[in-house]
Amino acid sequence: MFDQLSELVKQFGGDAVVNNPAVPNEQNDAVIQEAGGSILTGLKDMVANGNINNLTEILSGKAAIDGNNPVVQQLTEKVTGNLGEKFGLSSDAAGSVAGGLIPQILGGLINKAKDPNQPGFNMSDLVSAISDGKGGGLMEAVSKYGGQFGLDQNNDGKVDMGDAMAAVSKKGGLGGLLGKLFGK
Repeated sequence: MFDQLSELVKQFGGDAVVNNPAVPNEQNDAVIQEAGGSILTGLKDMVANGNINNLTEILSGKAAIDGNNPVVQQLTEKVTGNLGEKFGLSSDAAGSVAGGLIPQILGGLINKAKDPNQPGFNMSDLVSAISDGKGGGLMEAVSKYGGQFGLDQNNDGKVDMGDAMAAVSKKGGLGGLLGKLFGK
């Protein structure tokens, strides 16, 4: 997951980092790497701290990925602080890097995870990476909100392993189940 995230940071880092006069050219690669690591750590922190409602909304496409989104705001604060601390960038310079990268990177991650033509990269990989492979609270949110996304396969009012088994046995399998959750 970190490799895919790093590629997206490099892809979108041109304007926010490379063409930013506040970031010394010799620090471009390190700033890009730090931004990617900070974003992944920030997402993991959200899951670990139980802040998953907003994350679930953004992953499912129910919330806009912009500066008003709480997930974007929290990640922007984290990246801004880390860049300022590690590279001595001013708050404004670090904030412009974070603000220029985060919405594009999150959008890119979600689009790649939803795209069936992206081999080796899917929503379950993303969920696994940000939950340290446990699913944790994020999977609890799927259970809690799964009915809203049409995941209650057996209409018993909850999303559980029975629904997963029913979805896997139906046309579309597990991909279809995840597709329903994430709007595909």
